[in-house]
Amino acid sequence: MTKLSVNINKVGTLRNARGGDYPNVIEFAKKCMEYGVDGITIHPRPDQRHIKFQDVEDLSQFLPTEKCEFNIEGYPDEHFIEMVLKYKPTQVTLVPDPPHILTSDSGWDTIKQENFLLPIIEKFKNADIRVSLFMDTDEILIRKAKELGADRIEFYTGQYFKDYPLNKEKAVEKFVRAYHVALDCGLVVNAGHDLNRDNLAFFKQNLPELAEVSIGHWLISDCLYYGLQNVIPMYKRLLV
Repeated sequence: MTKLSVNINKVGTLRNARGGDYPNVIEFAKKCMEYGVDGITIHPRPDQRHIKFQDVEDLSQFLPTEKCEFNIEGYPDEHFIEMVLKYKPTQVTLVPDPPHILTSDSGWDTIKQENFLLPIIEKFKNADIRVSLFMDTDEILIRKAKELGADRIEFYTGQYFKDYPLNKEKAVEKFVRAYHVALDCGLVVNAGHDLNRDNLAFFKQNLPELAEVSIGHWLISDCLYYGLQNVIPMYKRLLV
């Protein structure tokens, strides 16, 4: 069964809108764990517009656990690297996001950015932190990710979300090809971005050894209609 990691950034966004501490990010993460998620993901950005640096410290006090992994994702500037090395998540997902970007929208060019990524990946692996690179479906760049020492890749699935309503078979085919390339060269495959209750099961069916999905915006939005305790089982059933 593919693991479900819940990205709780949107909870931080809602909290910050009023300047207080409700909804509480830490309590929400604990509720997610209570209802059976396999991981908690956060993407702390430099402007702290959703997840604050204090949230990272607070979450690290009880994550990871035997049943729930801790995934910190973000652009690996100096501060991010120091933070990850300090709090030791299960996994770090490196994303090529400049500070001003609204949300992640592309994967790494592992060839052009080889000299930048290589020493960073080595630092995290030397600290026994699993490294995943946010990637598109370019097969050459995926093979390069393995050469750089990444343990996993996470497919950016924003384009899959856009194409799925038009032709779901065509939408998934390039991911299937890239998925087999990744497995063949020894990478584990994750996925994330705009996966939802409509398109998730089909994606999983076509990538049967998919290790993990990280879902935030759509899952948190569904909670407004159905409640967290109902939404998490809904998503987990789609990953069987």
